[in-house]
Amino acid sequence: MPLVSVVMPVHNSAATLGTSVRSVLAQTHADVEVLVTDDSSTDDSMDLLRDLARQDERVRPQAAPEQGGAAKARNLALERARGEYLAFLDSDDMWLPGKVERQLAFAAGGDAPLTFTSYYKVAGDHTGEAADFVPNGRVVVARERVTYRDMLVQDHIGTLTAMYDRTALGTRLMPDMPKRQDYALWLSIMRDGHAARGLKEPLAVYRAGRAGSLSSNKLALVEHNWRLYREHEHLSVPRSTLALSGAVWHSVRKARI
Repeated sequence: MPLVSVVMPVHNSAATLGTSVRSVLAQTHADVEVLVTDDSSTDDSMDLLRDLARQDERVRPQAAPEQGGAAKARNLALERARGEYLAFLDSDDMWLPGKVERQLAFAAGGDAPLTFTSYYKVAGDHTGEAADFVPNGRVVVARERVTYRDMLVQDHIGTLTAMYDRTALGTRLMPDMPKRQDYALWLSIMRDGHAARGLKEPLAVYRAGRAGSLSSNKLALVEHNWRLYREHEHLSVPRSTLALSGAVWHSVRKARI
């Protein structure tokens, strides 16, 4: 049973943090560690994390030395990871109980070190534990296979579903960017010649449209996508423009789900 290291950044997430962490601890594949980095929260997030860690040694919280944003928080967790597989979950989303088991089996049956799954969308004020979730019709469906070229016109990978094989890729950190650092990581993996495979079964729950979410304002992401294309991927202006047009169109379409 491979150990799966789950990377979770936290900033003032006390209202949802408990359900997120418990959704990992309740996995049918029990060999997990929850690497949580608290990014200078001013609410009760760190106290809650300490309580969760006392209850279950698989929860391994850490306080960031200073507030640095999601990329630095995730990287601090990645640097502490011990698992063969590295997975990602934000502190306001959840995994359904069989997510890790199903995705590990899926990953073992393919040739791509990066995998992802479909996921459900719910309202930002959704409450309840993952084990009690009732499936709805709001599903973001994973594509069967994604290449670097595919990813330039849309980020097809929901971060709450992403998992990569550390034995194949090593420890891949996220670029230190204020936003879109997860997108940049997937692109860098695929730019090296790797594809990503998607499992169509929805295995996670994403709270959509919540205040303060990194992705809640789609228009604000246009600037960050542009910088990603130009400064991180070093695309030409025409190619960046084409990629941005596709990204905006796909983002609007996904927002309707």
